[in-house]
Amino acid sequence: MSVIWKGVFPAVTTKFNDQDELDLEAFDKNIEAQIEAGVKGIIIGGSLGEASVLTDAEKITLLKHTVQTVNKRAYVILNIAEQTTKAALACAENALKYGADGLMMLPPMRYKADEAETIQYFATVAKSTSLPIMIYNNPYDYKIEVTLDMFEELSRYENIQAVKESTRDVSNVTRMINRFGDRYKILCGVDTLALESVFMGADGWVAGLVDAFPRETVAIFNLAKQGRHQEALAIYRWFLPVLELDIHPKLVQYIKLAEAQTGLGTETVRQPRLPVTGDERKKILAVIHKAIATRPELPVRSWGVETEVDVTGVS
Repeated sequence: MSVIWKGVFPAVTTKFNDQDELDLEAFDKNIEAQIEAGVKGIIIGGSLGEASVLTDAEKITLLKHTVQTVNKRAYVILNIAEQTTKAALACAENALKYGADGLMMLPPMRYKADEAETIQYFATVAKSTSLPIMIYNNPYDYKIEVTLDMFEELSRYENIQAVKESTRDVSNVTRMINRFGDRYKILCGVDTLALESVFMGADGWVAGLVDAFPRETVAIFNLAKQGRHQEALAIYRWFLPVLELDIHPKLVQYIKLAEAQTGLGTETVRQPRLPVTGDERKKILAVIHKAIATRPELPVRSWGVETEVDVTGVS
């Protein structure tokens, strides 16, 4: 199996109904909007997908359903966010069994593993599966940094192919390229650093606000890759106040609220999360509504599946 780690990969939200069950109808509506906009892969079960409150059975149901819905029109990437190596191995096995195209992997959860333990964790899973892997490097939120030296150790595993770069240091894109050339594909994982990261050479964007604004997100990325920098920058400047919702502890609630306002989702979350209320809600809605009211007209050939950007099919 192979994944071309280029383009926009939405970290999609998990939709729930009022009975706290998976809402697959609402989920499908969003997925179709993502594919129409021209995304290259769908990432399920990530932080934004409320992975920590999904049961193993729900993860399997969501994976099987996503594979069926996407139907090879984009890659399906399953996130691994587990506390034990044993659980991570089981997750990787299920991913292969039920049709995922690749994996995104966080370091061990809850326990702050040291360098050797983190390397061993990733290596053990990599050796167990044929699926390509993108390492999610987010020391800001998860307190474990995958350093350049650690990536050097992990480079021996051919199926560890990419990094979701979420250190919040845009210079790390250049450091990775200087050290490894094109050994690892680099996908920006912080919405507010996306255009800067693409300018620095990032190959893709694991996006959050794409869930509510898919066409605009894809347009920014495609225009930047086409060398149409000023057009990309104009949309990005419009988008930035909304993108800042991605770097808040309540990013799930905020992005789901944005999805609801653009007609691409619901704001139902699973407790202990609660929907935002009161003055906080008014503040967030003001940002979202301003963006909707001033939504820019997108340049031609900047979004959709027929663009000048690499649209190599899924293998």
